[in-house]
Amino acid sequence: MQDNPFSLDGKFIMITGASSGIGREVAIWLSKQGARILAVARDLPRLEETLSLLHGEGHAVEVFDFLNANDIAGWMKRLALTMSPFDGLVHAAGVQSPMPIRAMALDHWEKILATNVTSGFCLIKSFRQKGVYRSPASIVMLSSVMAQVAQPALMGYCASKGAVESMVRAAALELSGEGIRVNAVAPGVVRTEMAEKLKGLVGEDSMAVIERKHPLGLGEPLDVAYAINYLLSPAARWVTGTSLVVDGGYLAE
Repeated sequence: MQDNPFSLDGKFIMITGASSGIGREVAIWLSKQGARILAVARDLPRLEETLSLLHGEGHAVEVFDFLNANDIAGWMKRLALTMSPFDGLVHAAGVQSPMPIRAMALDHWEKILATNVTSGFCLIKSFRQKGVYRSPASIVMLSSVMAQVAQPALMGYCASKGAVESMVRAAALELSGEGIRVNAVAPGVVRTEMAEKLKGLVGEDSMAVIERKHPLGLGEPLDVAYAINYLLSPAARWVTGTSLVVDGGYLAE
């Protein structure tokens, strides 16, 4: 065991959704821990802003839209060949899109599932290809406390995060023999742009009620980044198939 089992020195890690919110904070924090980062998202200017905030050298950005991608497997293989095989993957890209059941159309439902679930499946399947990863490797999917509880107007989001956690458990069992650990992190409400959009939809009074349901208050993106750091690091070498709840006590009520 190395002197600091939480260190990510020399690790090459792909982070999706790295242009804002939790994904950006994860990229910044992991770079401080010695990791080399490939930041992935749809918005190049915002990705370049993330890149400017990273510590160390050797980082890169990649513009990619998972909703309009036909060959994620080939894309990941090309990245591994031109850069280096990956030691870790953090899938932080996702959408919440609150919508009451009465107003939810099928295409709205399918977009949530495609963004939050299908993209994760494609990434896991592509990551395990020969030459794409270095063993031992670690995959971390972003889930939510909404995988276990619910709020009105979030049926699609709740369903998608429940699917993510089930997918993580199944993938962890299947990929353990290939030297890949698979886990999730399930945050409560974190102060991000997504939370601000939620506040705009539900109003300040309802948002205050949500905040009171977190005994330790709302979280910060860095709180989630710390948990992801642990799951990617050698310190978590005996952890797979689980969802690490980081919710300020939300689920304890």
